[in-house]
Amino acid sequence: MPLRRPRDGWDDWPHRGEAVARPAPADDDEPPLLDRLEGPKPRNRGRYATGIAAAVVACAIGGAIAMQATGDEGGEPQARAGKAERPKTDDASRSDGRATPKAPAKQAAVTYGQKMGQTYPLAADLQGGGHLKAVPGAAKAPGKGKVIRYRVDVEEGMGLDPRLFADAVQKTLNDKRSWGGTGERTFERVSSGKSAFVITLASPGTTGKWCAKSGLDTVAQNVSCDSASTERVMINAYRWAQGAKTYGDRIHAYRQMLINHEVGHRLGWGHVGCNKDGALAPVMMQQTKFLSTDGATCKPNAWPYPKRG
Repeated sequence: MPLRRPRDGWDDWPHRGEAVARPAPADDDEPPLLDRLEGPKPRNRGRYATGIAAAVVACAIGGAIAMQATGDEGGEPQARAGKAERPKTDDASRSDGRATPKAPAKQAAVTYGQKMGQTYPLAADLQGGGHLKAVPGAAKAPGKGKVIRYRVDVEEGMGLDPRLFADAVQKTLNDKRSWGGTGERTFERVSSGKSAFVITLASPGTTGKWCAKSGLDTVAQNVSCDSASTERVMINAYRWAQGAKTYGDRIHAYRQMLINHEVGHRLGWGHVGCNKDGALAPVMMQQTKFLSTDGATCKPNAWPYPKRG
């Protein structure tokens, strides 16, 4: 016969206690309405209440044991129920769990060649303050032969790199294609004491003043000079920074030519012209101004002895 589930009292009915099966009533012998709605009454309410109380005590004891298991005595709990543990990551250091951004990769240092391949802003009519300062440090003569000591001065306030200029002079003069590459002489940079000459990087205005002391006019065409009646070989900072049309964007080679040409004058060499069309220009040709003489056009050349390269 079918069993009826009670409305309350037995959560595990019909497995708990003893259920009494009733025969299905006939149509004219239905049980009272209240009896049909509520179903059978629990047989032992006292035993049921006792079971509930025991369950409550057991839960309380279990909770106390769990709390002891989650933390040290007198300390904070190591974990809280219902709170999800934050996933661990190798680089998470923020309080919200987000990864700490990685530091940007360090950029490679700009090389000497890269610096020498760049032009730098400098006005063609710049008039500097005239304060010339020796570049600190020294560079030993690397070659054989007579040691020629020189100093490098740079006018302050132009925004150019004095160290780059000093390095360029030493590297250029001691290149095997330059004046120090023959074995007859070698160049050594000093910052104080006795020197054979002072190669000076100065503004167009200051360059003009020093060149005028030796009867030379560099202002009209904004060029450099060897001021022979003084200790100074003058390199026009505008040309150093911006170059010349004859060399185009070959600014590195142009700077090497400037150094070799003006120091060549200090060593006793004079100006020459292009002697063959299509040939390399002699380093003592005035290449800042032109590359053609007497109908012959030469190619730009920065070295006294280019074939040694």
